[in-house]
Amino acid sequence: MTKPSEAASQSVSDLLTVILTTSVTPSAPSSELIEAIFRSFHRHCPSLTSCRLIVVFDSYDQIVPQARLKRGQVTAEQASNFDLYKVNVKKLVLEQYFPGQDEVPTSVINGEAEFGSPCIVTNSVPFEARQTSDKQVTFIEPSRRLGFGLAVREALRLTETPYVFVAQHDWSIVTDIPIENMLHVMQASESDPAVPVKYVCLPAVRTLSYAVHADVIKHRALRELTSTLKRDFPVTTSTLEPGTTDVNINVPLTPMFFWHDKPHICSTAHYLARVFPSRLAMLRGDFIEDKIGQRARTQMKEGQWARWATWLYYLDDGKQLCVRHLHGRTWRGTEGEERKLALYRAQNGMTVSAGDDTA
Repeated sequence: MTKPSEAASQSVSDLLTVILTTSVTPSAPSSELIEAIFRSFHRHCPSLTSCRLIVVFDSYDQIVPQARLKRGQVTAEQASNFDLYKVNVKKLVLEQYFPGQDEVPTSVINGEAEFGSPCIVTNSVPFEARQTSDKQVTFIEPSRRLGFGLAVREALRLTETPYVFVAQHDWSIVTDIPIENMLHVMQASESDPAVPVKYVCLPAVRTLSYAVHADVIKHRALRELTSTLKRDFPVTTSTLEPGTTDVNINVPLTPMFFWHDKPHICSTAHYLARVFPSRLAMLRGDFIEDKIGQRARTQMKEGQWARWATWLYYLDDGKQLCVRHLHGRTWRGTEGEERKLALYRAQNGMTVSAGDDTA
């Protein structure tokens, strides 16, 4: 594990791996959704684009006449499109990480994602991981649906950096994120057990002004923790990565009393220990926030917040949005959305004109 004093000598790419989970979406086989996420990285947190990347292509369970994506049920067309989607996303990723290379050598890692009781022989999902020789890019493809929780766990098990940035395929960054500073704060907290920083979530619409939200202020224990812990964590320029020119030296954080699946940075070891202590912790199809979130919140109310050490990035005193949901389960890609818009306007007697977005 990296020591806080080593922060200045290590780059973000030495410290952080990006874990990106994706699955069947109506926009497939287009890779536009992932392209939008990468554009947001380049624009608002370019350091992420130099980090190791693990992409998990979560699969499906059944082919049915009527899709229910959250249950792993897809149509035959969606299943076919997903195969093409994986090809397109791999091409997109490899072109970004290995520009100009027609062929990128990879090695294969075969594994089993176990879950639930070990007495049930079907409680595991085989997967294949393909990894580039420099370990910069890894693609994980399970044979059946894992769900977000197990998808993240299998990626964590292949992670070799002390921290991860976890993102789903339809959450884009909309504000500049000082990732170097955040990592410094997390490293420095290793020597301060009274105020540990193990997990930092980026705020979405529902977590704006979180410190004064009713879910916080109505509980005395959470109010007091917020009053005690909420602060701007200082980052001195001497401890930043050489060449870093970050204007926002302080990192404003407020304690978060939940474990969200929204884009977040977390200690790899902490993630595995707290969220995945055993194969019983997460079942196939589970989301982490659904399975762990309320349990963590209950323990925090009982005085065990430090056990989870979860924080929210609190830019502009909680008024600044940092990530936006693109609604991957319903978004049909640019062409699909244009067709839907044209149909809507035709049905409602509206004139369709180029650049018109009144609907």
